[in-house]
Amino acid sequence: MAKSSMLSSSIAKKVAMALSGLFLVSFLALHFFINFLSVFSAETFNSYSHFMGYNPLIQYVMQPILVAGVIFHFVMGFVLEIQNRNARPIGYAKNNGAANSSWSSRNMIISGLVVLAFLGLHFYDFWFPEMNYKYVQALSEDPTRYYDEMVHKFADPFRTGLYCISFFLLFLHLWHGFGSSFQSMGINNKFSPAINKLGYAFAIIVSFGFIFIALFHHFNH
Repeated sequence: MAKSSMLSSSIAKKVAMALSGLFLVSFLALHFFINFLSVFSAETFNSYSHFMGYNPLIQYVMQPILVAGVIFHFVMGFVLEIQNRNARPIGYAKNNGAANSSWSSRNMIISGLVVLAFLGLHFYDFWFPEMNYKYVQALSEDPTRYYDEMVHKFADPFRTGLYCISFFLLFLHLWHGFGSSFQSMGINNKFSPAINKLGYAFAIIVSFGFIFIALFHHFNH
């Protein structure tokens, strides 16, 4: 009975983590779309960024939900990792895991930690200055400031390098995480190969797209 209860609890945690991951993927797609606009038009990028920065629904409803989703996803990841380690038999460490799984699937916690550290840097670079601009200094709205602020951040080669490394680890995290999210929810049927391919395409386009954006602004500032 205890084992059954523990199994049900573990499955519920995996489903919850999968749902939070897919929610974060939807935000990531929107974030990528808006940032990619900066490559083509500073004016369009400023327009979208200003809308996102001052729309009450986004600021006071979606933004807190997003922050809660990020915290929940990573905390649940750590909890499941600890549970998995405790559940493994002692001889498990002697098995050759590399023969049966990819590096990204075996090291989701590592790539996740790097992505979490990257989010901290991203908040430090963009979110905190935004909060300072709007609520601490209470400066008047300037719909034209976003493009220049972003380009300024990518002028530093060290910071640009950190972003590129983080985006590559994000790629590894998404490469395994996208498809496994659907498996965790019990979706493992004839559509699974197509879902996995969609996940691989998303991981490549979004992660390396972000790297392209960072390098583009670094070399064209």
